[in-house]
Amino acid sequence: MANLNKVFLIGRLTRDPQLRYTPSGMAVADVGIAVNRFRRGQEGQAPQEETCFLDITVWGKQAENATEYLSKGSQVFIEGFLRLDTWDDKKTGEKRSKLKIVAERVQYLDSRGAARPAGDAGPKGAPAKPGPAPEDESQEAHDDDIPF
Repeated sequence: MANLNKVFLIGRLTRDPQLRYTPSGMAVADVGIAVNRFRRGQEGQAPQEETCFLDITVWGKQAENATEYLSKGSQVFIEGFLRLDTWDDKKTGEKRSKLKIVAERVQYLDSRGAARPAGDAGPKGAPAKPGPAPEDESQEAHDDDIPF
């Protein structure tokens, strides 16, 4: 019998990524995202939106990059798998569990700096880089300049 544990999500970060390191020095970031789902309402009713809040764990260089380039509100595509974490609650002694997503790939969907405040388009803590100077629109391309 075949098994499959694969998750594909597109959503927005609900908080800035939180980076930490394991005792062996491996980077790990915790990310929260909100994923919206629209479903049809019954006849005569408006469509309804459901929001699902998910916890994502990102490892290694991707964790460091996510912390540097993503912030609350950034739109991302996450490819990963489900993992069930279980532990004993220290206060009550009860067994607890939580379903998490471990990211295998994180793709940034916003243009660089789109979720950041104006004037802060670079990595966190880096000054914004000026864009290219606007071109003079009075210069028209000549047919001889087109390479095809």
